[in-house]
Amino acid sequence: MAEGGGNGGWSRVEVEATVADYLHMLTQELAGQAYNKAEHRRALRRLLDGRSEAAIERKHQNISAILLELGCPWIGGYKPLGNFQQLLFEVAQERVAGDRLFDQAARTAAEQPAAAPLMSDFEGFVVSPPGLERSAGEAPKSYAGREHGMKRDYIDREGRNASLGQAGELLVLEYECVRLRALGKKSLSERVEHISATRGDGAGYDVLSFEPSGKERFIEVKTTAFAKETPFFISRNEVEFSKAFAEQFRLYRLFNFRRDPKMFSLRGAVPNNCILDAVSFMGRFA
Repeated sequence: MAEGGGNGGWSRVEVEATVADYLHMLTQELAGQAYNKAEHRRALRRLLDGRSEAAIERKHQNISAILLELGCPWIGGYKPLGNFQQLLFEVAQERVAGDRLFDQAARTAAEQPAAAPLMSDFEGFVVSPPGLERSAGEAPKSYAGREHGMKRDYIDREGRNASLGQAGELLVLEYECVRLRALGKKSLSERVEHISATRGDGAGYDVLSFEPSGKERFIEVKTTAFAKETPFFISRNEVEFSKAFAEQFRLYRLFNFRRDPKMFSLRGAVPNNCILDAVSFMGRFA
């Protein structure tokens, strides 16, 4: 049966055209340039074999999932969707590896400094967290027969962006003060503390805040300028702290930070809320 119109499976010509168009939009987005998705979609359809808009949308989501595997940012409006064809993975990988303009835009987006935005109010700032594609703690799926060969490190680079992390923590400090004042707890708002600045990075959390009852709230802040579902890096110390103080621990995930900052909150031990993948190992001799 044809996939969303057309004459069966997507050909290499169609796949290459779709990947090229997606990366063009993504490069513009990373560079801060405006673009029109509808115009791109109309132009792309002329190059495809009668594909429906729904089929193109799914293909774009598949490309987002591939970029996630390759350690790349993706277009936020196209939520990653797995179960993609091998040809699509191969073409996307080849295109990402050879696209110097995309590489430059992605590196700049990951590494450029950031400042905490001035927000007159926080209405609409807090949103629901993304759903999990599989159970928290479950091992990732194995994609048999697929060799990555090349994996970009843009998400890792952004995770090491100290300026971005600091800006996110400062925004959370302001949010917590506003939240407590709105609850009539001005005295508690004055005790909110930037722990990572006053006590260092080894505490297991970044911000000390409070519940209306006065009970301490331990907040770990993770900030990205990329999409809501972008993975984050977390230390063993932070994970262990979240388990030891699960009732009081919150992970605040800030995303779309440079354009329109939003945040979702995860309460309790990190392994209960996230899929933890081992991304590095320590080589030891004793």
